[in-house]
Formats: sequence, C-alpha cells, structure tokens
Amino acid sequence: MESREHKVTTYNPREGIYMVKSPIRISGTGNNVYTLPLNNKSCSCEKWQTYTLPCSHVLAVCRENGSRTETYVPEIYSRQTYRRTYQANFHPVLSENFWRDVPFNLTFYPPNMKKERGRK
Repeated sequence: MESREHKVTTYNPREGIYMVKSPIRISGTGNNVYTLPLNNKSCSCEKWQTYTLPCSHVLAVCRENGSRTETYVPEIYSRQTYRRTYQANFHPVLSENFWRDVPFNLTFYPPNMKKERGRK
C-alpha cells in the first residue's frame, strides 16, 4: 500500500535539522529525501528559498512536531498585512472626459529599428 504523506524519518530537533522522505507516486517518481534546516528557513528541494513560502516538506515537519506553519510564512503574506493593504478607500479613475488638460504635449517617436552594419 502506498503512502500519500511525507515521512519525517530522521531529525535533530535541538539543532532544528529534519530529514523528510517524499511519498512514491503512481508514476514511480518520488521517494526522495530532503534535508530541512528549519532554523535557516531552507530546504534541499529549494522551493522554500525560491518562492519564500514553506514547501510541503516544511508542512510535514510542522505536522510532526506540532509547530505552527504561520511561523514560517513571511509577514507580507499575513492576514494583518492583507487587511492593512485594503483598509484605505480606493477611488475609481474616471474616464478621459474628466481628465484635466496639461500645459505640455507628449510626443512619442517610434524606436529606431534600423540595424546598424557590422558587429556590435
């Protein structure tokens, strides 16, 4: 019978280093072992470092040791930050008919697409 959950196989809780084994998938992939120095907020799968959000291996460790996943999510993704972002009133931009005239003209020229001869 195949397991669908990550297994925290070995760990050193004093130093915050965990080993997580991924489940075998139907396709035959998986069954990989990842090292997770939790205190460094990194995982050998590198998803945590790339996306700044905890990967599934972090969630497995949190499930195993009972810690809260919110601890490892950056403040920018918190509910408090979301609420602060949208607490101000937003006013819609009116159509161009309501725009004021400006005391200057904006002229846009197409970029020079002509290729120069020779190597750059």
